[in-house]
Amino acid sequence: MAVSTTKKVRISRFEREPLLGYVNPQTYLRPSGVELLTPDGNFAVVPYDEVKAVQFVKDFEPPDPASERKVFTTRPKLDGLWVRLKFRDGEVMDGILANNLLLLENQGFTVVPPDPYSNNQRMFLPRAALSELQVLGVVGSPLRTRKGKAKPPAKEQIGLFD
Repeated sequence: MAVSTTKKVRISRFEREPLLGYVNPQTYLRPSGVELLTPDGNFAVVPYDEVKAVQFVKDFEPPDPASERKVFTTRPKLDGLWVRLKFRDGEVMDGILANNLLLLENQGFTVVPPDPYSNNQRMFLPRAALSELQVLGVVGSPLRTRKGKAKPPAKEQIGLFD
């Protein structure tokens, strides 16, 4: 079943003005670039080597760089891979990458940014925009037991107040 929905995006570009518009989250990644429908109704394909980040935003208002957090101040709570990304222009940011290899795109990575109260809900970062991607930790690993699930005591253990 085809989905006919569009999401608001801000495409940050290296050394150029950002682009605003709408994308279809199912089909916006093309072999040649990011498919964008501008608010004026024009169609464009932005090449991956020009794109720094495709930011899925709540509204088109420009972000306040002073208030927007780029790295986590504490260990994140969201499940996934906690990654540190270094862009080719030297900027560094943290994000949460899905811990599911089936969700990885060939053209880049989709991450959840560190500030849950910012205008950015998630971001697509093309591989061409990154110079380094480092995994800092795995959050919510199914291999470890949760603190709330304690092991039952061994049968040979005597009760202290029985």
